[in-house]
Amino acid sequence: MKLIQRQGNQEKVRKHCVIIGGGISGLSTAWYLQKQAKEQQIDLTITVLEQDNRWGGKILTEKIDGFDGDAFVVEAGADSFLTQKPWAVTLARELGLGKRLLGTNDSNRTIFVLNNGKPTPLPDGLLLIVPTKIIPFVLSPLLSPHGKARMGLDLLIPPKTDGGDETLAEFINRRLGKEALDKIAEPLMSGIYNAEAEKQSILATFPQLRDIEKKYGSLIKGMVAARRKRSNESNLEEGNKTTLSMFVSLPGGTVELIDTLVRQLPGELRLNSEVARLFKQGSGYGLKLEDGATLAADCVVLALPAHTAAVLLGDMAPDVADKLTEIRYVSTGTVSLAYRHEDLQSLSGFGLLIPRSQERLINAVTFTSIKFDHRAPTGYGLLRVFFGGSRNPAMMELSDERLLEIVQQELQTTLQIEAKPQFKRIYRWDQANPQYDVGHLSLVEDIEEGLPSGVLVTGSPYRGIGIPDCVHQGQLAAEKLIDRLVQGELETERLSGKHSISFQN
Repeated sequence: MKLIQRQGNQEKVRKHCVIIGGGISGLSTAWYLQKQAKEQQIDLTITVLEQDNRWGGKILTEKIDGFDGDAFVVEAGADSFLTQKPWAVTLARELGLGKRLLGTNDSNRTIFVLNNGKPTPLPDGLLLIVPTKIIPFVLSPLLSPHGKARMGLDLLIPPKTDGGDETLAEFINRRLGKEALDKIAEPLMSGIYNAEAEKQSILATFPQLRDIEKKYGSLIKGMVAARRKRSNESNLEEGNKTTLSMFVSLPGGTVELIDTLVRQLPGELRLNSEVARLFKQGSGYGLKLEDGATLAADCVVLALPAHTAAVLLGDMAPDVADKLTEIRYVSTGTVSLAYRHEDLQSLSGFGLLIPRSQERLINAVTFTSIKFDHRAPTGYGLLRVFFGGSRNPAMMELSDERLLEIVQQELQTTLQIEAKPQFKRIYRWDQANPQYDVGHLSLVEDIEEGLPSGVLVTGSPYRGIGIPDCVHQGQLAAEKLIDRLVQGELETERLSGKHSISFQN
């Protein structure tokens, strides 16, 4: 729907929206808010406030020089975004980054699982967690004959019909069995969310699996159909006829998306600007900053961790604040280590998943420089080790020295890497990973319904943690705000009785 210019001489009232939080969710909200305001001919100014001294939130890329004139590109947070969820790719293209999208090296796509202490490849044709090729699955040493037979029973087990939520563990046990949960689903699917399979909501994290179960009656039947469909389609890079891989990044790291977005955003963007208090002020809101400054806003977007948003909403919406604190968080970290190429000769593939049952002190390893080009200088390799989370929270409390000692011991045990790294980088994210427990979506709906008019929440605590999900949530938040502003102008026109607005589909 497009707003057509109203008739009459009355000047439009300029509106002001403040977005608190300068991560990908807040910045995406600003991008789509200004874009849609222009389309709807709404006079809107936007201010983005970020308490840190940089933009990007949990997107952080470090470049490390001094190695034969080239640099390592080290990711502290997300290293890529999923192309099957199109919103981040679409945003990148809108920003002029389409030709810079960097796919994974799919010729080396093998993913290993630590099985009885040894890296064992996931069988070819495994789509998410479901086998779609019989021979590789049957010949794989990853699962026992009993485990394979139990997965095959998925073809016969009737689907769940009540539509209620359940844990990832309950879903996988019901359809594919305990061994599939232990060796595939838990390290792969819970690992994405740094979650516990016994608490993780299937509807909030992998609803497509329930959709497949409902449509096909079987995960195997549904995944085989999806694989056939994908083989007949091509996801083409615009203008280049280049097929995008499942995951993409950018040559300079994911921070390229942030830097480009910030450069192209209009309005006022303020770093080192922490909000001390949010309060009702007339028909809008007031914001008092820690430095004593105050702002007035017609609408406010909280693109913040749930527990931080709860503090700001405590006075205006105490019930919502209480619900926000129900969203649990865990702390996680990564250690990136660089080696000479000859010290990693035995490595291939994208990385190593480590099931909880293996009782290791690290959670997973990504072979970064194999997964993506432009991540290490010629002659060197780069690995990234994941630690902490719900599985090993005590690892977060270790000193850097002790942490590095354990990580190198774990790499020696699991991957036989005995060389000393050329450099290492430790990144810790304290209370930064929201947990989508069973009932999460109902909780989010209650939060959204209870918010004061003109205040929205968006970002990873709510409806998806990945970059594409956060971009999409920002886009939806912008749409909601524009709808409210349009309706507000319509009401003003109705009450004045002097001007008219027409719409064009």
